Amino acid sequence: MPTQRILNWLVPIIGGLAAVAALAGLWPASGTPYPLTTFRGEQVMINARGLYYWDTVSSAAQMQANDAVMLALGVPLLAVSHALSRRGSLRARLLLAGTLGFILYTYLTMCVGAQYNPLFLVYTALFSLSLFALIIVISSFDLATLPSHFADNLPHGPIAVLLFLTAAFLTVAWLGRIAASFGPDAIPVLENTTSMFIQALDLAIIAPLGVLGGSLLLRRHAVGYLLTAIGLAKFLTLGTAVSLMAWNMARVGVAISPAELVIFPALTLAGMRMTAILLTHVKE
Repeated sequence: MPTQRILNWLVPIIGGLAAVAALAGLWPASGTPYPLTTFRGEQVMINARGLYYWDTVSSAAQMQANDAVMLALGVPLLAVSHALSRRGSLRARLLLAGTLGFILYTYLTMCVGAQYNPLFLVYTALFSLSLFALIIVISSFDLATLPSHFADNLPHGPIAVLLFLTAAFLTVAWLGRIAASFGPDAIPVLENTTSMFIQALDLAIIAPLGVLGGSLLLRRHAVGYLLTAIGLAKFLTLGTAVSLMAWNMARVGVAISPAELVIFPALTLAGMRMTAILLTHVKE
């Protein structure tokens, strides 16, 4: 079966399941949060309402912000980019790869970070389907000719700088939070009662993606163009989600550092600009 036919099946299923998961997370519910002391001694507030009943108020605020972005941005981008890529658009195929990367990252975090709820198998299916769909899309690019599809006046330097800055900010922010837990009497600020899984994924995947993509882009390497396109589309969706997460956490009374409230939205706006620049310099 041709890979395009496989994507024609996978992408609508992914979009449908993502919409269901997002709507379920945003569905209104009543309840009264209550305090809990974890076995590590951290004081948290349990959400006690809706799909994220057993998650902390902080985690629920983050996941619902992500649900809103998935519904308003992720699912429409997936549908539009897939439809246009079927017509042969290289821009759309690059955007499709980045959107699938966002969905993959999102539901990997839901599989390992959200407290168990009735949608666990939906999260697992979305993680699996988006992983293999992304592999198929990436394998469809002809690396030998990919650099020739980008205009010579593409601003390689500013795009690479943004990737480096994003990687540096995530590394410094998350290593600082991790280092604060090294003291003999320190209580790790986990917020979700489990572990720092977001920090692990960002340090293991997102930061290296920025460094590697930016470095190879400066060398005009084919893989650099591909990783940069995927990374920018990924940062666009993820940055929007994280910015909304910070606002939603502040709204429900969760302490947020001023740096996170300012730097994440700034990087997201810069990412939007660079994504637009990159895509307009693609020669179909």
